[in-house]
Amino acid sequence: MRKLVLDFFFLTLLVLPLSVFAHGDEEHEHDEDEPAAESASHLESGIGWRVVRTVELGTSGKFVHLVLIDHSKYTDKTIYSAAINRLCNPNDEFCRIRFWSEERFIPEKASLTVEQNKQLRADYLVNKAGGIHHLQWSCSVNPDKNNCF
Repeated sequence: MRKLVLDFFFLTLLVLPLSVFAHGDEEHEHDEDEPAAESASHLESGIGWRVVRTVELGTSGKFVHLVLIDHSKYTDKTIYSAAINRLCNPNDEFCRIRFWSEERFIPEKASLTVEQNKQLRADYLVNKAGGIHHLQWSCSVNPDKNNCF
């Protein structure tokens, strides 16, 4: 019995250092992902929508929320209203939200390419200083030719 215990002890001494250091040369991508996951969790979301990113308009200090709408529900206007009510405070001097239903078209910055503009589903803007308060729809969401782009 004593020989069995000693053999187990020596085997443990040999294997333990190998298992501890075997992971040492591997890259630790999971360590780098934690801050990104943490910052992503701070972005607002709701049923059928989520903020992908918020970008500044130049250096104005004014920001645009870039929102992804669930593609299967992008014609449901109540989802847009829920996002607007969550992201824009009635006391805000400025609030802009742009909506897409496919994440690959959401830009990295405030300016849009032609294709990103074509895929835009809705654009909400409040600018009290300019007297602007509008919600414009793409014709794929609201086929009323008088109120769509």
